[in-house]
Amino acid sequence: MMFMADCKVFLCTAPVDMRKSYEGLSALTQGVLCANPLSGHLFVFLNSKRNRIKMLYWNLNGFCITQKRLEKGRFHIPNVSCEVSIALTIYQLNGLFQGIEWEKIPAPKELPYQYV
Repeated sequence: MMFMADCKVFLCTAPVDMRKSYEGLSALTQGVLCANPLSGHLFVFLNSKRNRIKMLYWNLNGFCITQKRLEKGRFHIPNVSCEVSIALTIYQLNGLFQGIEWEKIPAPKELPYQYV
């Protein structure tokens, strides 16, 4: 997946009906996450079995949805009971989308180069 490093990612912690499409997911973004779906941020939704994932984002002139179904296993999310959404980095999102336990992998260190 190619997203800019400064792209904000919000994972909805409540399970979502995966039959929802653009209008349904954008309504959830506004109503449940209290965010603007036209902001360019990435909004991630999982079903109750956590074997399906959908990502909604606005790209220039229209909504985009990316989805994935795991044939075996589940997507790993941390146990948070009181939060409506979790902010993720692009690095964490890539691990989540691959279906690995991304919370256990340390984030890469940024190298502070000034010039080549």
